[in-house]
Amino acid sequence: MNDSPPPPPPPHADRGARPPRRPSRRALLTAVTAASAASAVPLLSAGPAAAAPGRSEDLLYIGTWGQNQVHAVRFDPLRGVMTPLGPVAEISAGWVAVHPRRPVLYVAGAEQGGFVRAFGIDDATGALRQTGEIGTEPVPTGSGGLSYLAPTADAGALLVADFAAGRAVTVSLTADGALGTVTSSVLDTGSGPSPRQAGPHPHHVVIDPSGAFALVADFGADRVFVYDHDRATHRISAGPAGPGSFATAPGSGPRRLAFHPNGRTAYLLSELTADLRVLDWDARGGVLTERQSLTTDAPEHTGATSAAELAVSRDGRYVYVSNRGDNALVVFAAAPGTGLLTEVQRVPCGGVTPWSMTLHPDGRWLFVANEASGSVNLFRVHPGSGRLTDTGTSVAVPNPDCVAVRRR
Repeated sequence: MNDSPPPPPPPHADRGARPPRRPSRRALLTAVTAASAASAVPLLSAGPAAAAPGRSEDLLYIGTWGQNQVHAVRFDPLRGVMTPLGPVAEISAGWVAVHPRRPVLYVAGAEQGGFVRAFGIDDATGALRQTGEIGTEPVPTGSGGLSYLAPTADAGALLVADFAAGRAVTVSLTADGALGTVTSSVLDTGSGPSPRQAGPHPHHVVIDPSGAFALVADFGADRVFVYDHDRATHRISAGPAGPGSFATAPGSGPRRLAFHPNGRTAYLLSELTADLRVLDWDARGGVLTERQSLTTDAPEHTGATSAAELAVSRDGRYVYVSNRGDNALVVFAAAPGTGLLTEVQRVPCGGVTPWSMTLHPDGRWLFVANEASGSVNLFRVHPGSGRLTDTGTSVAVPNPDCVAVRRR
């Protein structure tokens, strides 16, 4: 399977358009049995390139769309050098995330059942050892699996978007980062006019800066749902009147939501219409109000429209978007005080279909997962202007869909 990757998808393809290849029922049972045994032995060594990295080097973990692999890359943030370590786990990897303090990687499966898996990280080699697994669906649903997961700021839980089941889920974490139990699961409602919007499809879950609310960008329902969030237990729930919500244009497909550091402004990126909205956030009542809407398409854009990823610089001065329809990265400057946006740069993504992108924690680098061209490309971030420069450095990874950074 891995010797012959599937043909590149059209730029707008996503979980509703190109479901991952799923193993047979027998293969799934075998994989679950193997996963249990894997807690005692590494799934894969990091290969001959995995000599102990220098003290300043980080590890990148890369999910692969439909390839059932996690790849690792050693990254030197001082020199901007990426060294591929190859596949370090053979597992469905629709999304990956790293614990903020512990050497633990979390992997969201794209197969039926909504599987979340945890892996211990060997910082010296990049190798992974599976330590746990949990399903988010009591009864497996259709194709699509999980679209996103991330630890909460205090690492007390994982936030999980179950695209296939239409649910937002929280999974508790122990103090050492091990998987606990499914502590809450809420079902979104609604649909949209696109054939890919027959029902709710959560794509992203975030906690607001106050910690009182969980916001779910739902691709299928054309809504951002606003649920109550318990800071102590990380349970999310709807009140007696149901969750609050912010409605987008029909057929827009909300995909990503990010807060400005000021805590009063949120940015919402829609996939199907490729628009970026600036929203006021009222943390007293959990209410979003639109203030600005911009397109992320180029003026000369034709053909399929598809926006994918959204990131905000640590200081809140710049907002970054990947546009799969144009194979471009778009940089916006955020006005002090208001957070309103002005486009300042548009550059080629260095490949085809920029499925996602990740800012390095030091703010000087941007990693772009170009899924259809099979590469992770490195861009330098200018500290003053926020503008991007393609370094020309990349590593080959089959169908990369996301990049997580493990600081050392």
